[in-house]
Amino acid sequence: MNILDNFINECDIALKTLSYKKNGTGRSYPVNQTNSNLSKEEKSLSAQLMRVNLAGEVAAQALYRGQAMVCKNADIKNHLVQAGEEETDHLIWCKKRLEELNGKPSILNPVWYAGSFAIGAVFGSFGEKTSLGFVEETEKQVVKHLEKHLSRVSKNDTDTIEILKTMRADEDMHAQEAIESGSESLSEPTKKMMSFTAKVMTSSSAYI
Repeated sequence: MNILDNFINECDIALKTLSYKKNGTGRSYPVNQTNSNLSKEEKSLSAQLMRVNLAGEVAAQALYRGQAMVCKNADIKNHLVQAGEEETDHLIWCKKRLEELNGKPSILNPVWYAGSFAIGAVFGSFGEKTSLGFVEETEKQVVKHLEKHLSRVSKNDTDTIEILKTMRADEDMHAQEAIESGSESLSEPTKKMMSFTAKVMTSSSAYI
């Protein structure tokens, strides 16, 4: 595709992501039965956590698309696109669970998408090994983030717990796949910068 076609395609994907109409891989929803016997406080906490996770999945979509757009290696580009499709499942699940909890998405999601796309494109332009290293570190940080949420969510909210556990397993798998594909470890200052950026996003999305 030429530059204009690429631009139109990326705008289409961005709109579908932000309107939650993007298709995933078709995997079934991890929740078998909606848990409705939660207290008001338990529902409020779970909704807050899922709003943050939804924002994170919006950002993940953009990161993968940004990296894939500038990737010159066909195999690695396909890997990035496929991982992004698997992340779309998470996007769908988080949105569905948030609706079940009567919560609303963060109004800042378009900002996170635009910023993450740019960050993904920048890291992707440094070469395939650095791009894969960025994927590896991102997924490792997401795993830690999900583990914190698992420690906070009410034990009564088994539905949210199942979603978080499934997402954690997928994120860990993506990190391992990046390592196996030849990722190059990022510098400590870069890792800290990524962690700080993630904290800004999660803390803002929890309330806005």
